[in-house]
Amino acid sequence: MLQPEASHIEILMIEDNPGDVRLAREGLKRVKALNNFHVAEDGETGLAMLRKEGEHANVPTLDLVLLDLNLPGINGQEVLQQIKGDPELEHIPVIILTSSEAKEDVLRSYKLKANAYITKPVEFLNFMNLMKSLDGFWLTFVKLPRRDA
Repeated sequence: MLQPEASHIEILMIEDNPGDVRLAREGLKRVKALNNFHVAEDGETGLAMLRKEGEHANVPTLDLVLLDLNLPGINGQEVLQQIKGDPELEHIPVIILTSSEAKEDVLRSYKLKANAYITKPVEFLNFMNLMKSLDGFWLTFVKLPRRDA
């Protein structure tokens, strides 16, 4: 159920595993979420997209980030720290979506101001249910702090 004023949400998934990207894309498509889905395969590209730098200058303003911690180059916690430390980006909700269940990763992510920490489900159906839950909460009920809306 979409709110009457619902509009397209610009989601950035920063994830280097093509299988997880495919699952997230399929899950959001199945729940018919009203969104545009963008993907960055590493932290540097994700930050460039968020900042609209270089070849990413025409990327729409992003509303929500799904961030893996285990990335090549700049890791997810470094990306999170840069997002939340940048006055132009700090308002964007960042959901950690990772395979790590380490207590240290959870604690550090919240200390760095992650908005949520979710361990990726291994089974297909559970991943689909996660995407449905994300749609129900973050894309339907939560009012996102959109700069261009």
